[in-house]
Formats: sequence, structure tokens, C-alpha cells
Amino acid sequence: MIGPDDVRAAARVLDGVAHRTPLVRSRTLGEHVVLKPENLQRVGAFKFRGAYTKISSLPTGTEVVAYSSGNHAQAVALASRLRGLPATILMPEDAPASKLAATRGYGADVVMYDRYSGRREAIAHDLAAERAAVIVPPYDDPLVMAGQGTAALELLEDAGAVDTLVVPLGGGGLLAGSATIAKALGVRRVVGVEPAAGDDWRQSFARGERVEIDVPRTIADGLQTTAPGELTWAVCSRLVDEVVTVTDEQLVEAMRFAFERLKLVLEPSGAAGLAAVREGIVEAPSIGVILSGGNVAADRFASLLGP
Repeated sequence: MIGPDDVRAAARVLDGVAHRTPLVRSRTLGEHVVLKPENLQRVGAFKFRGAYTKISSLPTGTEVVAYSSGNHAQAVALASRLRGLPATILMPEDAPASKLAATRGYGADVVMYDRYSGRREAIAHDLAAERAAVIVPPYDDPLVMAGQGTAALELLEDAGAVDTLVVPLGGGGLLAGSATIAKALGVRRVVGVEPAAGDDWRQSFARGERVEIDVPRTIADGLQTTAPGELTWAVCSRLVDEVVTVTDEQLVEAMRFAFERLKLVLEPSGAAGLAAVREGIVEAPSIGVILSGGNVAADRFASLLGP
């Protein structure tokens, strides 16, 4: 479990290292909606917050292993480089080319696997054992969760308390950290948003226990988890009020809105919270939304939005 003080401690670690991303509003959405664009964060996603918080706690000389479809991979690669630690990242063969290139560009070694037949956690543990390395999980770790929660902490410090906080939901690290600090600061309602094609969290909330599904077929590659994390479930099942879903089509329209109206480039995963608000799936007197990332190649972005 983590508490609000853990998120505040992570904020101190990240001070001067992570960007304090600005807040954005839109007349179309209404002045009661405030957006936190983490696509403007280092590596283009909120993942840097958790990766650096975790890696900064490791001793000098530690080798790092991580697994990710892209954003956590880049975050671990950069955080390891900043701390002078070697990093090996396990990435799926269908990971976006831009995310793969960026991960290598930050200096990490990359090992590929088939996400539909391989178990990334098992492969990563084998790699770590071979190299006497420390695994930096993408979400199921107290320091990672606390680091991710600093995005919500900044939103609430800069905007003031909101009635409802809306957060994209994959493994649950961002949601767990955000819910922890949000509830401590008086937010009434915390909502997670996941793809309709990958509703492991919605099913888990309905049954009151972790549910595992097949690898989701969705354009939101950053949200293609098959089950809630054990630690993130322990936090979110206690603090999160609701999980809703959005379709791939709604994600695309949210990306289009962000580009045309807000001049922000979002990847599909990063647009999940915005999609839920635009479509009226989440309504409240005041709403804070975390836009979690913007790592999408130009050709992929253009093909998704179409002519």
C-alpha cells in the first residue's frame, strides 16, 4: 500500500527533474474541465515520473530490466541514463516503431518478444536472473505508483480541488497513485477509463476480484493489459469509485479534438480520459483529466485520424 506522503516524497525526488506540465482548458469542454497534458512530460508520457522515482532509489552500479510496449520502456531508458545505470528493456514485436527507436535512442538494450504467445513477466524475470539485475515494473511497485501519482498532485495543486478526477487505466499505476493523493486532497470521485475491447478492470470491479482476459485488440497499445496488477488492484479497489470504457472510435475522435482544438498530439491511450468526458460518459460539476501520453508516430497519427 502507498499513502499520500509517499506521493509527496516522490514529488520531492522529481523536483527539477520531471517537467511540471501545464494545465489546459477548452471552451468547448467547458471551464469546469481542466486537463493535465502529460504528453508534454519527458519521454512524452507520465511514465517518466514513476520510472525515475523507482530508479533513483537503486544503488550505483545496479543493472535495470523492464518490460513495456513503449512509454515505460522509454521512461526507464531515460531514467537509467540520467542515473548512469545500464538498462535492458523487453518490448513486444508489434511495439510502435517510434517508441522502439526512442528507447534505443536513450541508450537501453532492447529484447523483443511476441506479446500474444509470450509472458513478459516470466521472460523479464529470466533476464533479470541472468544479469543479476533489478526489475522496474511498469505499474506494480509502490515507488512507481507514488511517482505516477505526482501528476494528479500537481493538477490539484495548480487547479485546486475538483469534484471528479478522470485517469486512463492500463495496469493501474497512474490510477493508484492519483487516487491515493486525490482522495487525501478532497476529490469526491475518481474514475478510471480503459478501452472497451480490454475491460479487465471493469470486469474486476463488477466481480470484486482480479479478472484476467486475453490480450486486448485495441489501438490503445499502452492500455493493453490483461489483468489488474496485484498492488494496483489493492489500492484502486479501495479508492477508485468507478471504471468506464471507451471505444477505439471514441479514442480517435478525442485525438482529433485535442489536435484541432487544443493543439495537442495525443496517442490513443493518452486520449482515454478526454474521450470519456467528450462523450458524456463522465459528467461532474468540476473535472480534472490526465492526458497520459503523446507518443505516436506521424504516419500512425495521420492514418488513425484519416483525411
